[in-house]
Amino acid sequence: MVEEESVKAPPPAKQAPFYVVKCPDCSSEQVVFSRPSAKVSCVICGSLLVSPTGGKGKFRSEILREAA
Repeated sequence: MVEEESVKAPPPAKQAPFYVVKCPDCSSEQVVFSRPSAKVSCVICGSLLVSPTGGKGKFRSEILREAA
């Protein structure tokens, strides 16, 4: 009798999180995606918060915490 190798499914990929960031100009807080495909600007003052890089975004703002 030939033993079959048990094929295990790969672990689920960790989902890219959303972050709560603080605008460096007006200090407002905003939720942004960690891997943006377009530039993310502050909704209050228009300052650039995150720019796309093809992977995780380049944050120009302070990351306060991961959004729940």
